[in-house]
Amino acid sequence: MAEIKVFEKWDTEGIKVDDVGLVDYINTEPKIVPKTGARYAGNRFHKSKLFIVERLINKVMVPGHKAKKHFRSSGRITGKANTAFQTVKKAFEIIEKTTKENPVKVFVKALENAAPREEIITIEYGGARYPKAIECAPQRRIDITLRLMTQGAYQKSFDSKKSIEQTLADEIIGAYNLANTSAAIAKKLELERQADASR
Repeated sequence: MAEIKVFEKWDTEGIKVDDVGLVDYINTEPKIVPKTGARYAGNRFHKSKLFIVERLINKVMVPGHKAKKHFRSSGRITGKANTAFQTVKKAFEIIEKTTKENPVKVFVKALENAAPREEIITIEYGGARYPKAIECAPQRRIDITLRLMTQGAYQKSFDSKKSIEQTLADEIIGAYNLANTSAAIAKKLELERQADASR
């Protein structure tokens, strides 16, 4: 039986998730066509069983809400799955060229590095509001990271000569190298700093 490869190029065998909390939430089993078409959207926790690259493609297609800055991403979000598919594929090719490593492995490691462990909630006590640090659930850690990565990439490509493929690749490489240039890493450090202060 022929081996299934990501985008018919990259092998996922041997890619290991080191963060014990995220092992069940990062699925590295490749699919011939990474598009389930939201067939399982209503099923709780089912998105964590989806191939992780498919989740990135979905997030590139619908990057989520960021204040009133939709205009920074709306130009490229046409609702076409193929556009998002090609964007991620080209970004992976740039990652391979830059790091000389398997881009799927780089992406999985970047996700682990950028996933926040804590976040802040606001509790009201006697009419006053206080920030409180709480632990972040594993599935939410992945959701937040994917959102921050795609929003950061769209933000950097807005009004710039850089293409979305290049900025997405830069974002993933930055998170892989734990660099502050990555929006996801910067936000993670900020969240954990705030959580530390409000204990």
